[in-house]
Amino acid sequence: MKTVQFRQAICEAMTEEMRRDDTIYLMGEEVAEYNGAYKASKGMLDEFGAKRVIDTPISEAGFAGVGVGSTMTGNRPIIEFMTFNFALVGIDQIINNAAKIRQMSGGQFKCPIVFRGPTASAGQLAATHSQAFESWYANCPGLKVIVPSNPYDAKGLLKSAIRDEDPVIFMESEQMYGDKGEIPEGEYLLPIGVADVKRRGDDVTIVSFGKILKEALKAADELKKEDIHCDVIDLRTVRPLDYDTIFESVKRTNRLVILEEAWPFGNISTEITYQVQNQIFSYLDSPIEKINTADTPAPYSPVLLQEWLPNSNDVIKAVKKVLYK
Repeated sequence: MKTVQFRQAICEAMTEEMRRDDTIYLMGEEVAEYNGAYKASKGMLDEFGAKRVIDTPISEAGFAGVGVGSTMTGNRPIIEFMTFNFALVGIDQIINNAAKIRQMSGGQFKCPIVFRGPTASAGQLAATHSQAFESWYANCPGLKVIVPSNPYDAKGLLKSAIRDEDPVIFMESEQMYGDKGEIPEGEYLLPIGVADVKRRGDDVTIVSFGKILKEALKAADELKKEDIHCDVIDLRTVRPLDYDTIFESVKRTNRLVILEEAWPFGNISTEITYQVQNQIFSYLDSPIEKINTADTPAPYSPVLLQEWLPNSNDVIKAVKKVLYK
């Protein structure tokens, strides 16, 4: 095993796949000469050249569309958005072309493309640069949506995403690029659509994903000191979603808390809440608690931002609430 930063895990995944398959290329703003806005493509221009690591104008609709079109001629592009907030400019290409071309062409065309970049809040970036769009993309049939929380998962899942025959939305975080973690020396892939249990416990199930998972783990560690033992599930993929792992855990713990960095209306935690109460309602010993951001645009003020974002204390309170403590 070796220790790498999150950004290095992303870079290794793309580099290894581009060495393996010359139909793969990377395209986006500042991915080449600048080594990526967050240095996730460092050194790739030197190795692969300007025809496979391509700097673009500031036109997300343009280069997203070029990427989708190139899949129909046999290429497998990786499209980097500097942030998924900017992906809204190109969302028509993602939703109305990438996600639907296989069906609309009667299977004559597939669309093996990865759209990747950071999602959600990253400090004082204010209302238009702090939004989580996982549930927006997960709502669309034809897309797979991956949100890793650590370098190991990031590399293994990105390699699988690049090899997938369908469009994949791969969401990272500006605040995770410097996170360090162990990954194997050799090649490995992780299956899309399989959750990972990060902590084992029989008292409460906590479900989360992405960078906010850190708050769930922090809460679980604190609760353990009070002899409250939590199952902490990292979804890793939100479409397809691993319902079975959640159901198996809740059948043991009989209680569920969901932590998600997203607005509270119509999100991934809402979907999980519905499926659990619909499929295994009789196993629940208390109402499900879900924890989200405040139902407002993200504030710029650091004091207000702290109140807007969920944290480990919110998780601890929710866990004690479902335990009636």
